[in-house]
This record gives sequence, structure tokens and C-alpha cells, in this order.
Amino acid sequence: MNDVQKKADKIAAILEGLYPDPPIPLQHDGPYTLLVAVLLSAQCTDVRVNQVTLDLFAMADTPQEMVTHTVEEIKKIIRPCGLAPRKSQAIYDLSHLLLQNHGGQVPKTFKELEALPGVGHKTASVVMSQAFGVPAFPVDTHIHRLAYRWGLSTGKNVKQTEKDLKHLFPKEKWNDLHLQIIYFGREYCPARGHDPHQCPICSKYGIPDLFQEDR
Repeated sequence: MNDVQKKADKIAAILEGLYPDPPIPLQHDGPYTLLVAVLLSAQCTDVRVNQVTLDLFAMADTPQEMVTHTVEEIKKIIRPCGLAPRKSQAIYDLSHLLLQNHGGQVPKTFKELEALPGVGHKTASVVMSQAFGVPAFPVDTHIHRLAYRWGLSTGKNVKQTEKDLKHLFPKEKWNDLHLQIIYFGREYCPARGHDPHQCPICSKYGIPDLFQEDR
């Protein structure tokens, strides 16, 4: 077992101890509302998304209901999430496609999900893991940052980081680890103002605060 693998195993143990049953941070009541919430979360906090989806899902929480509203109506509600013109059009269009091509159901494959408007690999990974329980390791900018900070990946992009993390951690742990790393980053290991001496992971393994120069 190499040093990186040993470190990964110890980090996984710390995360499991801190967050043994990590909740899904985006409020939803099924695959469709989760898909919409994840789409809205791009460049927006989960707290803000949860505030916005209270109103959005009160208006429409199924594709059948969503297509009865205009893009402008959707945009008016989701504006606080940012990128409202693009996101509102994507929500409207993907709702139509779900009805047209999938019987109103969210598909359960990466290929079909990634073919939907506004749905990239990360969004598809979140839906596959959190809605359908399929092992996936969604890597956003926060997980990418921490994997680099902890020396678990030297990937220059999220695709490489995802590959590295999948290699280091057992498949049955991927779905929880995705959430555990997010929660840990928020609570102990932020991008700015991070004190490595106070961080339960960085302090334990002498990991330098590499991300003072965020990339």
C-alpha cells in the first residue's frame, strides 16, 4: 500500500467518524425535484437553492406541471440563484424532454441524463448517486480543491480528480464520501481563511495550506 493510499484510508476514517450518515443538502422529494435543485446549485449555495425551490416546487414539482408555466415565470422565481435565463430555459426544456422521451420520469443512466439540457456529468452523478443509489463520485470545485490540498490528486481538472478519487476509495463508499468531503470542507477546510493547524485532517498529516493561492 503506497503512502497516498494510506493517507486516503485515514482521511476516509476521519470523515466517517465526523459524518457517519451525511444528509443530502438539497431539499427534494424525488428524482425530478433533485435534478432541478442540482441544476440550480451551479454557482449558488445550497442554502439559497433550498430557499428558492420552496417557491418553485410550490408552483410545480413535476415535469407535467412545470411545462404549464412559461420560462419567464420560472426565471422570476429562480433569479436569486443566478444564471436565471440559462437555468430557467434548461428547466423548461428538460421537463419537456422528460415528458416526450421518458414518460415524465427522470432516466437512470448517465448517458440519458447528460443528454438533458443543463445537465453535465457532475449533475448527472449527483442524481445517479443520491436519487438512485448508483455508485458515483460527483466532483465539484470544492471536492477538486480538497483532493488537491490533501494530496489525493494532482489532476488539473475535475475529470482527472474524479478518476483519482475513484481509484483511492472503494466504490461502496463513493456516495457518502462525496457528501462527507463537502461537509468537511465547509466546516473545517474552507478555501479562504483556512488554518491548517486547526483542521482535523491537515493538522494530523502535516498537509500544507496549498490553497492560499486558489486555482
